Amino acid sequence: MPKLRISVVQYLNTAPLVWGFTHGLLAGKYDLSFTVPSQCAEQLRAGDVDIAIIPAIEYQRIDDLVILPDLAIASKRRVRSLLLISKVPIAEARSIALDRSSRSTQALTKILCAHHWQIAPQFQEMAPDLASMLAANDAALLIGDPALRVSLAIESAQSSNPTPSDQSASPARLGSAGVPAGDFSSMSVPSLSDRTAENRSGSFRGAPQQSAAPPEICTAATLGLPGAETLYVYDIVEQWRCMTGLSAVLAVWAARPSVATPDVVADFHASRAFGLLHLHELCDASSADLRLPAPALHSYLTDNIDFTLDPENISALTRFFVEASALNLTPPAKPVLLAPGPKASVLEPAAITSMRGSLNGAALDVLYAERKRNREL
Repeated sequence: MPKLRISVVQYLNTAPLVWGFTHGLLAGKYDLSFTVPSQCAEQLRAGDVDIAIIPAIEYQRIDDLVILPDLAIASKRRVRSLLLISKVPIAEARSIALDRSSRSTQALTKILCAHHWQIAPQFQEMAPDLASMLAANDAALLIGDPALRVSLAIESAQSSNPTPSDQSASPARLGSAGVPAGDFSSMSVPSLSDRTAENRSGSFRGAPQQSAAPPEICTAATLGLPGAETLYVYDIVEQWRCMTGLSAVLAVWAARPSVATPDVVADFHASRAFGLLHLHELCDASSADLRLPAPALHSYLTDNIDFTLDPENISALTRFFVEASALNLTPPAKPVLLAPGPKASVLEPAAITSMRGSLNGAALDVLYAERKRNREL
């Protein structure tokens, strides 16, 4: 029987979801391919793959899909890897370049422009090169690892120089995506900053609509851009939270109903569990590839990303779909349909958290192996 084909986003925040498929006991069971979010959706639409992690908005644009339950890439408060970087305060922006590898974040940005910032800029899709995007537009939407690099550059500059307007800092080198590729090894990474604590805190659930969160402010030189221009950096999830009082769901695993069987769903849950159990190992490996400090990556994955589709995230997904449909970004919103859950229990994040104090990595590996063996009996 041929292997099921899985399309995977090649970003850091997807790695924990597929670590069991790439490094665990499920390695080799599925045929994996890696690309950008927009292409994952296109491959699923065309039938080139069986399961894909797609931008959440694409669930509304592709017929006959179900979402794998309790699996997502989401953020509760502030994500740090979806950024709108503007040369002017956002209320004054007249043109915005959109990262063409994005789909959900493009839609979120258009919703925020219409209903939160109440502006009607011109939008232009571009390759994710920050210098080129800002050269032709007032603002630029950047997503994924390039955006995370921008966030870390700003945090590093603030750590070494608490006055953002100080222009004495030397420019960082530009990486291939037009964002800094400099050395972050000396960067101070707090174990849990005030804002990331807010991100994980349930105190924000159901919060009333708030005014727009203030942007981070930095110089162009901080991001490796020429000149001393002031830049305004808006976290898209933080702005969405201010508008709706809800989290944001950015991507989901989706498949045709005939493919998303309980056993397949169980494997995806197990792969995520394996990734979360081996997060330090994952971050060490990614640190070398991204040339960013492993503690910063670990902080991002634990403090800013939520890998579940809990009730709040389902509510947020539904709100997102309604808002997108109202702006004619999708057809009329259809309900969220979840595939059947796994028949057997799976070691899940809540259980992992409670076990960490009493079980070491080897013991948890045994639990993971036992779960897989039970499924095969």
